[in-house]
Amino acid sequence: MALAVRKSVIAGQWYPGRADELQAMITRFFDQVKPVELDGQVIGLISPHAGYIYSGQVAAYAYNTVRGMSFDVVAVVSPVHRMYTGPYAITAADAYQTPLGDVPLATELVNAVSDRLDVLRLPIDNEHSLEIQLPFLQMALGHFDLLPIMLGDQSWNACVQLADTLAVLLADRNALLVASTDLSHFHHAREAEQLDRVVTDKIDAFDPEGLSRALAMHKTEACGGGPVVAVMLAARQLGANRAKTLHYAHSGHVTGDMSNVVGYAAGVIYRAQHGG
Repeated sequence: MALAVRKSVIAGQWYPGRADELQAMITRFFDQVKPVELDGQVIGLISPHAGYIYSGQVAAYAYNTVRGMSFDVVAVVSPVHRMYTGPYAITAADAYQTPLGDVPLATELVNAVSDRLDVLRLPIDNEHSLEIQLPFLQMALGHFDLLPIMLGDQSWNACVQLADTLAVLLADRNALLVASTDLSHFHHAREAEQLDRVVTDKIDAFDPEGLSRALAMHKTEACGGGPVVAVMLAARQLGANRAKTLHYAHSGHVTGDMSNVVGYAAGVIYRAQHGG
């Protein structure tokens, strides 16, 4: 039986629609990353999800930390922008399509998550923030199975439930977690940098509880704040004891317009070899 494929909704717009152009763009991004030496095992990443011309260079800092590695499954947790999905949603398709090829779902894990959480299986979705991570993953890792989760409820309880589920299901797997988020939206660069520093400070402190509180109290902004909280919590249960912001920028650094910017951060969550 032929696989049901979720076709790209953003190729040719948010990133190049031709494989050769897409590969060349991501390679250029990787070539401009200053490598970071991590004393430990990468368990999770935090990556932005704007169009590649705006946030692709930032995303490359996250994905460069796993470039050339091998993972059996990658769990990507994204927000939901323009659909009603309930607390959690997963595509009803068997694979995601990008110009670099199809990414198969980890069907057994998808079913296991659906058994444990209130998951809506979507026959059609237009969510860009999950799909946009996939070409970077394809370029960095090659083959992997995908556990794609869209988080419609970013409350603390929903994040905890998702984190607990991921930690149980991925405990014996060679797995990578990815949180998809942009930061503050449409502030002057000075204000954006202040708001965004709250998020990056919480990442560097490996403090998902503090990040969730700051978001709830409107002390900062992140459209994927819930995914970051959930991934940090799950990564902690999977053995991570440190997190680090690898790079920060905003759209003004690309456009030159500092009056109305969107913030982007790349981060890594890992198990340090020498303590917490």
